[in-house]
Amino acid sequence: MPMPKPRRDRSIPDRLRVLLVGGGGREHALAWKLAQSPSVEAMFTTHPSNPGLAALAQPTGFDFSVRELYRLAQFVTHERIDLVVVGPEGPLAAGITDLLASDTCAVFGPTKAGATIETDKAWAKQVMHGASVPTPDARIFKDAAGALAHLEARETAPVIKATGLAAGKGVFVPKTMDEAAAAIHTIMDGDAFGNAGRELLIEERLQGPEVSIFALTDGRNILILDSCQDHKRLGAGDAGPNTGGMGAYCPVPEKIFDAKMMATIQREIIVPTIDALRRDDIEYRGVLYAGLMLTHAGPKVLEFNARFGDPECQCLVQRMQGDFAKLLYASATGQLASIEDFEQSNDAVVCIVLASAGYPEKPTLGVPIMGIDEAEAMEGITIFHAGTRIEEHGPKAGQLLTAGGRVLNVVATAATIADARTKALAAAEVIQFEGKQYRRDIAWQAVGEKVRTAP
Repeated sequence: MPMPKPRRDRSIPDRLRVLLVGGGGREHALAWKLAQSPSVEAMFTTHPSNPGLAALAQPTGFDFSVRELYRLAQFVTHERIDLVVVGPEGPLAAGITDLLASDTCAVFGPTKAGATIETDKAWAKQVMHGASVPTPDARIFKDAAGALAHLEARETAPVIKATGLAAGKGVFVPKTMDEAAAAIHTIMDGDAFGNAGRELLIEERLQGPEVSIFALTDGRNILILDSCQDHKRLGAGDAGPNTGGMGAYCPVPEKIFDAKMMATIQREIIVPTIDALRRDDIEYRGVLYAGLMLTHAGPKVLEFNARFGDPECQCLVQRMQGDFAKLLYASATGQLASIEDFEQSNDAVVCIVLASAGYPEKPTLGVPIMGIDEAEAMEGITIFHAGTRIEEHGPKAGQLLTAGGRVLNVVATAATIADARTKALAAAEVIQFEGKQYRRDIAWQAVGEKVRTAP
């Protein structure tokens, strides 16, 4: 791995000019939290077409593209940006941190080399093996024929993963060997996953609940955030295809995940991984997201991501207390140990994703949305815009329309997970658009329900 550009540590300014990169529900949640920071003097967004972001941040004045990051570098210099917060994985994979980080501008997010922990699952496996981090056994294949031959030698269907970035949709958990073979063909034949499908993993299939753990790090110091559970499958009962995420909640109750388990994860997974990256000359700064399965043999890493999860981030920010902007700046500049005012509230949080008809394969766009104001007026409800836009022309001018597969995030806070889910479901019913899809069983493990698997 190449040596990252040095990032000198510096004192944390009392006033920060912030640029937020990204335009989905996660970024709206980050902007919502940043806007509450006393230190934020001004905030800019690369995606003002998202109405939620447009209400909180100023536009950069040009269309964002990872192929034209030089324009962002010019903007950072002209507007005297102190802190760039990178939401999605794409810009990190393109090296946005390497380009923008300087003595005058801090970037929250790892370098391109650090982001490889997410962009190359095969390399991530090597890092984990070198650091003795527990992870499922896996084989790497560069051609479908070899993968299919290996599949024939197995007795049960494994997990099939594209090794590159696939927007959360490159993981297949087949029930039969025929489904496993179909997944191999889907990844490696054709252009469904582009470069992400040039290589795949055939991975041991584990059993147990999945948990998402997020650690802020400045390369040496670590701050562990709440435990969350994401719900990737489209339908109730964890049925249907994988998606970018249909909902999440936090914190995970002690009956599933307790303080002893968190200490084990910090000691055996997070710390060894950060140390292993540093031995590869990667001083990882930002957030390290570990997707875990809690097996009978202990927690094992299914994947690492180099950014906040979506929709877990929408839950996490609801519980954070303190100056969020200074926290991210400290992480980006090697000063995480200096933060003393960070706390997490006792609120329980549930996020339900409202998705378009046809999602995830072919979402229907341009559908009018109604009821958001009424939903936001409900106690304990926050709405984040994930895939919406305001029509500027024609008979629908001024209307809020669907503009993506995942449209809105309905986030509820309450004293318990069960109460938060009840609130979120009530708000989800108030919001209306044709073909609306959402799961009514988010947090089923937390509230003690049995999963109702579809036939």
